[in-house]
Amino acid sequence: MSKRDFSMPQVGGETPRLGFCCKYVSQDGDVDSARPLNTTTVTMAYLGRLGAAAAYDKLASVVAHNLDAVHRQIEHVARRPKLERLHRISSDLLPGYTHPTAQPAYADRDLRALIESRLAVIGRLARDKDVRLSMHPGQFCVIASANPSALANGIAEFEYHAEMMALMGFGEGWHPHGAHINIHAGAKAVGAEGFRGGLARLSVTARNLITVENDEVSYGLDDLLPLAEDLPIVLDLHHHWIKSQGEYIEPDDPRIAFIIASWRGVRPVSHVSVSREDLLVGHDAGTRPDFLQLVQTGIKPKDLRGHSDLMWNHGVNDLVARHLTWTDFEVEAKLKNLASEALARHVEAGWSLRSSE
Repeated sequence: MSKRDFSMPQVGGETPRLGFCCKYVSQDGDVDSARPLNTTTVTMAYLGRLGAAAAYDKLASVVAHNLDAVHRQIEHVARRPKLERLHRISSDLLPGYTHPTAQPAYADRDLRALIESRLAVIGRLARDKDVRLSMHPGQFCVIASANPSALANGIAEFEYHAEMMALMGFGEGWHPHGAHINIHAGAKAVGAEGFRGGLARLSVTARNLITVENDEVSYGLDDLLPLAEDLPIVLDLHHHWIKSQGEYIEPDDPRIAFIIASWRGVRPVSHVSVSREDLLVGHDAGTRPDFLQLVQTGIKPKDLRGHSDLMWNHGVNDLVARHLTWTDFEVEAKLKNLASEALARHVEAGWSLRSSE
């Protein structure tokens, strides 16, 4: 396959997908117009300063808004071309769900009924409109740790995400409709066996939804491959570029076959981002960034880890297009839907160019 050969792939009859993560950004950058489509939150410290009734009212109002916002997000994604019908839901959908301060409110029958009914509608909407959904807990949510408290908290947080997915109708079977909850592997010291031990402590629903991605510091792609028989692996192209000090992995790399197999028949999902525009000012957009050259100019690797606003580099975008033969992509850029939409247009232009040759 040539470097520009990315004709439209359909593996197993599935059209590939690109999507954005958690937050909607309006075309003009207006925060107020975007607010109805974005979740908000409330701190547990603030709730703790309120009386019981006021705390309940505040949390219930935030939850009601968030449920509406996620519904609107999925409606927005459903109106996009099929290439863009993939979406990551924000983890702060239900703020403080596992925290003692918020638990009395979440045990309230009326709030519980609202959550269950609205999530059921959201899930049906996603399935009816063929929108693939995911969630991604923060990096503190780990299921492999030598610290018993961190491990217990991580498992509880993951089970919260699994419960939300189940209430949306994605609680039965192996990653139904491609739904998944992605985490980082956690503490390197406990190794693959430590991760398997944490995996065994999850509910069946959670184990059927979990995926794990490579990171830049602890678990690179090669470190995760021993877990390919235990759960699906999410390839993060940018993390791999950082961890390997500059390798751009291609679709014909032998490791891709292990990633595909780890999903057990479900179309995989990968992540993509690129280093910040303001860090690489003047860089040729048609040439992929060279990690070692950039470091030699004095740029620190930790700074290269930061995500750009848009998918500005056409060379990286072409790489994404080639990988679409086997995987979908979540675009982890700061301008969210604006970045994923621009990347989708780049990919479609490549398909059109290829079909006209």
